[in-house]
Amino acid sequence: MKNVAKAALVHYWFTTWRGGESVVKAISELYPGIEVFAHVADAELVAREMPGLAVRTSFIGKLPFSRKHYQKYLPLMPMALEALDLREYDLVICSESGPAKGVITRPDALNITYCHSPMRYAWDMYHEYRDSASILTRALMGPTMHYMRSWDQLSAQRVDHFIANSQFVASRIKKYYRRDSVVIYPPVDVQLFAQSETQEDFFLWVGQLVPYKRPDLVVDCFNELGFPLRVIGEGPLLKSMKARARSNITFLGRQSTEVIRYHYARCRALVFPGVEDFGIVPVEAMASGRPVIAYAAGGAMETVVPGVSGILFEEQTVAGLKEGLRAFERMETQFVPERLITQAAKFSKERFLRSFAELVAEYMERRAVQR
Repeated sequence: MKNVAKAALVHYWFTTWRGGESVVKAISELYPGIEVFAHVADAELVAREMPGLAVRTSFIGKLPFSRKHYQKYLPLMPMALEALDLREYDLVICSESGPAKGVITRPDALNITYCHSPMRYAWDMYHEYRDSASILTRALMGPTMHYMRSWDQLSAQRVDHFIANSQFVASRIKKYYRRDSVVIYPPVDVQLFAQSETQEDFFLWVGQLVPYKRPDLVVDCFNELGFPLRVIGEGPLLKSMKARARSNITFLGRQSTEVIRYHYARCRALVFPGVEDFGIVPVEAMASGRPVIAYAAGGAMETVVPGVSGILFEEQTVAGLKEGLRAFERMETQFVPERLITQAAKFSKERFLRSFAELVAEYMERRAVQR
């Protein structure tokens, strides 16, 4: 990149491979030689997903059992970020969802933060996380999150420019940090998916079985309707959801990309009842030519076009989802795979790379003029 002598990329942690890590990988392709930092990193995961790219860890990575229990070191992460010596970097790009943006840079260096989400467990989902925690954790969360919220707001002032991954996240950045941001949707590998001429009689759920994704709502709804449902994913609620489900619901657990592609392309529709910051899963389903039945909130409001790429239901309840499924049945034949694929292409990796590179170049040019 012109005017960038040296760049660093700061991510929160590399312990699993999800949307945030895919964004980091895409950004690293834009800036050859960029150096990557994180609190902890699974070396095998990094080598497999980003061959040739090393990750330097903060002092959190040297603490006992940090790769497995990194969340327990959350109160130390602000200090760990501030201990990173980034004086030699002209451009510092932070990938923020856990603590990452609070690094200290040179006065003339740029801190550009791509925000997947302000920390949910500290802000809008604090009470949900606290209610589901153990008694000891619940007792510690109050003072810990009070401190983290104060630091999170303070560190937001160190950021020169925020980029949000959706309008939904941009509104939360404005709410919690009082900062404006530009929206660039995250990269989805839409070319990986394709439609099938064969359709099967089942609905699909894909994702982690965690409370905020509302698998309970889906299981209860399909229990009542008796429609065939296949669930791909694992998580802390897997056992209880299996016990709760009737015979029309099949749990497939964690599956390969190939198996997920097969199910996307052949399902009647994807069911998406949670509130996501962006939500890559619906875009992957659309890239496979299949419609989405989504709760009308969060990122789904920006990706799912009613009547074109899916249905949006208004109430996050069993009754609301039932209404969405009934609406889908009435208009199922109206969904055209080619139109769904065209909608998904708006969120391609190529579009992300082009938009991100252009925006960073603009910010760098502004900084050069200011000097």
